[in-house]
Amino acid sequence: MRARRPDRSVDASAGSGEPGRVRIEATAEVTGFIRDRGGRVFVWIQPMAYGSGRVFVLEASTDSPGPEREFRRFRTDEGIEVLFDADGRALPERLLLAVKGWRRKRIRAYWNGNSFAQG
Repeated sequence: MRARRPDRSVDASAGSGEPGRVRIEATAEVTGFIRDRGGRVFVWIQPMAYGSGRVFVLEASTDSPGPEREFRRFRTDEGIEVLFDADGRALPERLLLAVKGWRRKRIRAYWNGNSFAQG
């Protein structure tokens, strides 16, 4: 499943001298949603077994999932802080953020535009 193309994208690099760049893509709606909830979003990998292989999906929340994760900190030009735990994997080229839900809106994250990836 492909996510809708955002209206705006930014390059974000890790702070504190950490290597790595990822293009963080987010619409104005996403940026506002995150800003209204403190300006920070957590994104992490959730591994899953699928058939005979391994896949993973990304989970995202403006609430911390807990201290057991090792997040890398990215900051967008819009002032949004993205804390991303790639679970030891190389960073994606693009991290797409979207707001989903009708009754209860929530943040969704996509690895290079995909809702899941192998690995």
